[in-house]
Formats: sequence, structure tokens, C-alpha cells
Amino acid sequence: MTDPAGSAPQPDGFRPGADRSRPPAAGDLALPVTGAKLTTSADGRLLRVGDLPADTDWVPLGTLDGTPAWATELTSAEGVPGRPRGWAALAAEVPEPLATLAGRALAVVTWRRTHRWCGACRAELADVPGESSRRCPDCGLYVPMQLSAAVLVAITRPGPAGSPDELLLVRHATGPTGLWALVAGFVETGETMEAAVHREVREEVGLTLDAPTYFGSQPWAISGPGVLLAGFTARAADPHAEPVVDGRELTEARWFGLDALPAELPPAYSIARWLIDATATAARH
Repeated sequence: MTDPAGSAPQPDGFRPGADRSRPPAAGDLALPVTGAKLTTSADGRLLRVGDLPADTDWVPLGTLDGTPAWATELTSAEGVPGRPRGWAALAAEVPEPLATLAGRALAVVTWRRTHRWCGACRAELADVPGESSRRCPDCGLYVPMQLSAAVLVAITRPGPAGSPDELLLVRHATGPTGLWALVAGFVETGETMEAAVHREVREEVGLTLDAPTYFGSQPWAISGPGVLLAGFTARAADPHAEPVVDGRELTEARWFGLDALPAELPPAYSIARWLIDATATAARH
């Protein structure tokens, strides 16, 4: 996860990996997944491998501050110490990089559940040592864990004379419909991220942009496993143009002065909020 200031990653933190060269130790971190929820201790701390039965089937996730982390899929959280929560609830309470580790646990477990059989010859897939991927032992089909890229963009234009710039915020037709958020969408095959920014803005609000500038990225575990959000900033090519929502993905779009943003903004742990806050801060300097 890239922080709002764009600082370099620290040497510790979460490092993804798929090393099975040693078995889990009792003190290693444990992330039990049940459906779309993860179980943590009652106070939000991660469980340990020793908290679960000895015959638990563990999947490697990487390391958190040097400590190996493992996930497991459970049919029920009954009997597991702690409480199950969705990723959004967990990410709202815990610091980075724990939220990213939790998102990887959900992504890895979900992918393994939905990619058990070869799509070419129907044989059961086998894990590839040291990788988050599988291979068919019969036909050799290689199946890596997919990553879906999506873009979101903070669009600004000059405000009235003597006023701060304005930021375009939208309300989506699905998800948390009460929030004022940013234009966003998935990148299509064969498309650059910058092209996706232009296309999504043109399709959803009918505006054209100057060249977008890359801001940062964040792994995201709400809209589906294996999603990577890439944030951009851009200026409206026509400062007088008004948005026209597509009526399908968006229900409303409005310009807000950067000194008068609404209270119903994306949560503080999201790159959407980082973009909005960074844009507002830049306008004050």
C-alpha cells in the first residue's frame, strides 16, 4: 500500500510470499477465513497458529515484520477464539500493513477455493512450490493468481475568481451509495491505466481530461479478491464543462469547492480518501 505522502516502503511491514519450506510454528500469525470474513482476537489482534487445531491446513501468505503469516479456510468460525469481521470493518480499525495482510488472506483463500480444477482438462490442480499459483499435472496448464487493476481519479477545475479549485465527486449506484466518491472503474485488457482513466471519466460523467498524473496504489479487498486500485489526479480539459452522469453506474455528480467538501466522504483507510485529502491539502498551499 502506498501512503498519501508517497514515501518509500519501509524495510519491515508486510512482505507477500508463498514459502512452504518450513511448517508453521505455534507463534506464527494465523488468519482464519470463513466465507468473506476473517477471525481476529476480540481486541482486533491477529491470532497465532497455536490457537487453532494441530491438523489445520495452512497456506503461506508472507511475513509481517519478519513473522511468518498463514491463512486457512474454515467452514465455520465456531470454536475459534475471537470474532469474524469483513475486511472493511477490520481495515477501519487496524494500522497498515495489517490491513494489506488481511486482504491478501481473503484473496488467496478465495482464489484457491475457486481455482481447484483445470479449466482445460478438468484434472485437479497442484500448487506450484514457492508461488501463489497452480499447475495442471495432466495438461500442464499454468494458473497464476489473478490481479484485477482498477483506476480512480480526483478531477479538479478552477473555482470562481478568488475561490479555491473545485473537485468532482460522484455518488455510485451500488455499494455505499450515500458517499461522495471519485470516478473509478476497472482497466480493460489491452488498455493502459491512463487510457482507462480517460475512458471511465468519458463514459461515466462525459468529461475530457488533461493528462492524468499517477498518485499511488492500494490493494483492495471489498470489490473482490485480487483488486489493485491505482489513483490519479487530473484537470478537466474544459473548466466550464458540467458532468452528465451515465445513470447506470452513477446517480449524481457535482463540483465541490476544496474548502467546502461534504462530510460523506470515503473512509480514512481508502486511497480515495487519500486522494481527496491530498488534493485539498495541495489547494491550501
